[in-house]
Amino acid sequence: MPLSDPAPRTAIHVRRVECQGFQRDDGLWDIEGFMTDVKTHRHQRRDGGVPREPGDPIHQMRIRLTIDLDFLIHDCEAVTEASPYSGCGAITPAFKALVGLKIGPGWRRRTLDVLGSTRGCTHLLELLGPMATTAYQATGQARAARDQAQPSDKRPYQIDSCHIYRSDGPAVLERWPAWHTGPKD
Repeated sequence: MPLSDPAPRTAIHVRRVECQGFQRDDGLWDIEGFMTDVKTHRHQRRDGGVPREPGDPIHQMRIRLTIDLDFLIHDCEAVTEASPYSGCGAITPAFKALVGLKIGPGWRRRTLDVLGSTRGCTHLLELLGPMATTAYQATGQARAARDQAQPSDKRPYQIDSCHIYRSDGPAVLERWPAWHTGPKD
């Protein structure tokens, strides 16, 4: 169902975020994020006053995380292709600090601890959130196959992560009956 019809309005700003997951031939996974911001009107770049035409990117940034099936980050590359200030891209090498971290519970807090404030870039940090979700989505089938081959008594991470996967709900009863906490009938 779509959103309701909006009030009369004029588009001013567009942010696009795209994330993709790739299985590599070496057994690792590349999760790539791309973000772009554009205005629908002419405006000036913050440093240097260079004019930007409608549709010219204000922000255009990319990150590639290379991970394994346990969500351990093996490599990270960040690039700033367009930004409000010419020096914005100078911080991208700092994103190598993500190497050795694991995507999982507390991911947002850990990324802020490592790259928050003046240690990183707000926009590149924002991109890491949907990239983490993409990592889970992209690797799901491969992790399920691995986990079937190596059964575990570890509680599935999805349980209680949202209302559908509440521990006493029908989805948990269907997917993980051993972990279901509600009535079985």
